[in-house]
Amino acid sequence: MLPEPYRLRRSADFSATVRGGRRMGRRDLVVHALEREAADSLVSVNGPRFGLVVSKAVGPAVIRHRVARRFRHICAGLIDAVPVDTDVVIRALPGSATASSRELDKQLRSVLRKLDLLAGEGDPV
Repeated sequence: MLPEPYRLRRSADFSATVRGGRRMGRRDLVVHALEREAADSLVSVNGPRFGLVVSKAVGPAVIRHRVARRFRHICAGLIDAVPVDTDVVIRALPGSATASSRELDKQLRSVLRKLDLLAGEGDPV
């Protein structure tokens, strides 16, 4: 599970990341990434922070919660690979409801590599 300090919680953080960050998408997800400023006094975590947006378009509550759990698990494995000063918002698209965890992981890592946030990782896509 994704530890609490590595989660985006405030609406302002989500908005800043979505509006000011770089964006890239794949079939089942869209990723927004923003490098935090060193002067951001409200951020005390020494690591990346991840936020999830799973709308009703993905499916009923049971499906949305399953998709969110999968993404939280994937993000927990990326804490050491993503730069510490980065906020990442993952927006699940409707296809994520039927995609396997492996496929979602592959798509997320692909996007993060394209955004130069997983440069040192050696997993081929």
